[in-house]
Amino acid sequence: MYQLSIDLMFSASHHLRGYEGPCQRIHGHNWKVQVVVKSKRVDSIGMVIDFKDLSDLAWQVVGKFDHQMVNDIAPFDQINPTAENLSRYFFKEIARLLPDGVEMQAIRLWETPKYMIEYTE
Repeated sequence: MYQLSIDLMFSASHHLRGYEGPCQRIHGHNWKVQVVVKSKRVDSIGMVIDFKDLSDLAWQVVGKFDHQMVNDIAPFDQINPTAENLSRYFFKEIARLLPDGVEMQAIRLWETPKYMIEYTE
C-alpha cells in the first residue's frame, strides 16, 4: 500500500454557534490541511498521483474558504464550523474528486500549531 500526503494552508475566520467562550466571537486562523491518500498501485510511470495534481484538486475544495468567513459558506451556514466538521467536509469532498484507484486515508487539520484534528473513515 502506498500512502502520500500534501499540505495546504488557508486563512479564514469563523465563530462557533452554541459555544460559551471566546470562540463564540468572530476570530481567525491560519489553517493547515494535510491531505493523505492511499493506493495499492502506481501508474505506468510509477506514481500513485502527481503531487501537483493532488494539490490542485484538493485546493478546489479548500481554496473556497481562503480569506473568507467560514460561517458564510455552505454547509457551514447551517452546521457549526468546528475543526471536526471542517475536517469531515474536506475528507468527503476531496474523496469525490480523486481518480480511480486513489482513496482518501485521512484529513489532518490544524487550527493552530498546537491544535489538530484528524478525520478518517
